[in-house]
Amino acid sequence: MKVIVLGAGLVGVPMALDLAKDPRIEVCTADIQEASLARLSKTRAVSTLQEDLSDAACIRKIVSGFDMVINALPGRIGFQTLKSVIEAGKNVVDIAFFPEDPFDLDKLAKEKEVTAVVDCGVSPGMSNVLAGYASNLLDKTDIISLYVGGLPEKKAGPLEFKALFSLSDLLEVYTRPARVMENGVIVTKAALSDLEQIDFADVGPLEAFCTDGLRTLIKTIDCPNMKEKTLRYPGHIEKIQFLIDCGLLSHDTVDLDGAELRPIDLTAKVLSHVMRLEPGEKDITVMRLIVEGRKDQKKIRYTFELLDKYDETTGVHSMGRTTGYAAAAVARMIASRIYTQKGISPPEYIGRKKECVDFLLKEMSDRRVIYTESLEETEC
Repeated sequence: MKVIVLGAGLVGVPMALDLAKDPRIEVCTADIQEASLARLSKTRAVSTLQEDLSDAACIRKIVSGFDMVINALPGRIGFQTLKSVIEAGKNVVDIAFFPEDPFDLDKLAKEKEVTAVVDCGVSPGMSNVLAGYASNLLDKTDIISLYVGGLPEKKAGPLEFKALFSLSDLLEVYTRPARVMENGVIVTKAALSDLEQIDFADVGPLEAFCTDGLRTLIKTIDCPNMKEKTLRYPGHIEKIQFLIDCGLLSHDTVDLDGAELRPIDLTAKVLSHVMRLEPGEKDITVMRLIVEGRKDQKKIRYTFELLDKYDETTGVHSMGRTTGYAAAAVARMIASRIYTQKGISPPEYIGRKKECVDFLLKEMSDRRVIYTESLEETEC
């Protein structure tokens, strides 16, 4: 099988290298940046293509010679890229995390008989798989609470944080209004709102704040109360709020000597020099997912937790491990025909099938990405 990974970033490279370990898979990675592709030059296991992936026609041409595509491009071009891949009739795993509704492409994917798994990282991604799995075991799901964050191992830089993925996508997280479910009603809250502090073993206290991470769960799981919060070290959000208050994360264009630009784009460019996670800098991924409901007249609470760290042996960052390995595992699952559903599939659809959940958890465990599960029962 021939697989092409679109994007050679912090996640794309580890994903390509992981797939290439399977002798049945021939892997190619495409990116516009020669420097990014150079990270793969030391291995012959992955071939490379330097192409402008912002061009839809180029995408359709590139993927035509492959059996499967993994979209690891920035969110700003993620939707059009996914559309182009589906138009080419290729099965695809997507971790672009674009703001558009992926279900807008469901009809097209079904017409093309394409399996398209979207939002397929750690969160959204494995969090959705486990939420779908737990919810499917319950007679009624009442509450889903998700807390997740990718963090440098230690506070770093003037903002006490380093970007573990596209900085432009990160700043969008801080500015996009957050949708939550409260008593069966979708409520929109300001990003960074509902700040609370939560302690995590081996990490310490972290700040949790509302972000728009429920995404497809709002449509696919019948649960009256759902929220997703992002985790950061205490103090970071105060600094981000200062940038917002100064208008530096505004999406409204301003005139700068005759040039129209958005302050958020300029800020992303400037901050990229102080917020870039450098090679060798360590990171961690923290997640806690709580799913509460009822089963056979009992109240049930499932809790899933993850604490993953930078891999000293391979030099792969935790964000690359938890996101990239999850997407690679789903690609192998599709290739093995364990999952064959056509159309747009958010990860919670995968969570409805126990054999798929078992496959993914084993794949992640084999790579030392361990999700723990606990169960509590009380009488209603």
